[in-house]
Amino acid sequence: MKKLILSAVLVLGSLSTYASEEITPQETKTVVAAQAEYTEVSAEAVPPAVKTALQTAYPGAKLDKAFVNEKKEYKLEISVGDQKATVFSDVNGNWLKI
Repeated sequence: MKKLILSAVLVLGSLSTYASEEITPQETKTVVAAQAEYTEVSAEAVPPAVKTALQTAYPGAKLDKAFVNEKKEYKLEISVGDQKATVFSDVNGNWLKI
């Protein structure tokens, strides 16, 4: 009987040892995607294909701001009614992100 009680104490004691161990945080790696730098351009500088795609996808949309990067990808800040959105297009009017 003493051996049974002693073994139960040892088992419980070893479980509490695991609970009291300091947990060290694992190394985390932060991956930062390089975002293309966009330069603001006037609405007149936006290619007609992009303007046509914008009016087709968002009838009545107003182009508030336009930006372009080295790859000739356009970032368009638009407003439709009281809603605002940012959409991305290539030079041919194909949507990249919506």
